[in-house]
Amino acid sequence: MNDRTTDKRSTFPLPLSSVTGPARKTVAPAPVATPQTATRNAARQQSAPPSMAAPSARAPGYAMAGAVPAHKMAAHMALPHERRQQDSQHERSGHDRRQHERGAVDRPDMMVSDAVRRAMVARVARQGVRDETVLAAMQAVPRHMFLEPAMSAQAYVDASLPIGHNQTISQPYIVARMIEAMHAGRPLARVLEIGTGCGYQAAVLSCVAQEVYSVERIRPLHELAKTNLRPLRIPNLRLHYGDGMLGLPQVAPFDGIILAAAGLEVPRALLEQLAIGARLVAPVGGQQQHLQRITRIGKAEWTSETLEACHFVPLRPGTV
Repeated sequence: MNDRTTDKRSTFPLPLSSVTGPARKTVAPAPVATPQTATRNAARQQSAPPSMAAPSARAPGYAMAGAVPAHKMAAHMALPHERRQQDSQHERSGHDRRQHERGAVDRPDMMVSDAVRRAMVARVARQGVRDETVLAAMQAVPRHMFLEPAMSAQAYVDASLPIGHNQTISQPYIVARMIEAMHAGRPLARVLEIGTGCGYQAAVLSCVAQEVYSVERIRPLHELAKTNLRPLRIPNLRLHYGDGMLGLPQVAPFDGIILAAAGLEVPRALLEQLAIGARLVAPVGGQQQHLQRITRIGKAEWTSETLEACHFVPLRPGTV
């Protein structure tokens, strides 16, 4: 399927028809995103492991600070495994520490080499992602740390994988594609992510933007993301538990917003929280979904572009 681009001006509300109408101009074809559901991945990988149990509740979130350069993230992950354990040990609960001493929660870092991650980034580049900042961020963040140890061997394949609660970690290509579409070579001071999931995309965003806020509506996933992110000690990332469709008006406006779930239309509250000139990237649609980039060009004016076909879990209101 070819990418098609539309250029429209819209006012509130922004319905599905405003971002999926007939195209006025076309751009060069780009890859079609692999479906973002664990069910479809399981069909392609008969050896997929059994479903994961709900993660247990953990400790608190993170403070904001400056942007984290990708090379600093990579340097931290290059520390000996024992050193990283010592750095984060004081943040572990008593239960976690006892499990850690038995080796029950030890991540198999040594199983996944930098070469495997470089191969993943090279593949993403061949698929059409050109933004060097985004590619460096993908190289810096260890995707296997956001999956159950039993699934670490699949961490760098080009597929979405289950993280529990009928949710998935997005495939590497679509993570890079969405961040590139939002970044577009512009400085990003403050970014909002809707749908933290396991925390992987938030970690990648922290290497691209100065401040990252991420909202998750499913409490066990919010806690899982905090647990996954704690060893990385990311200072410019703050996690929130709440209804992502409402955004975070108390810290708006945002220079970029990314949604990791598809709605039939883009929530009005999120459009209002975009700074003028900022971009929102989101999947839009039901059974047929397309990745959309919406740019705010005035107080009540937006332009929209259809980027490519995709498939995400549905965007839902409220919290659970």
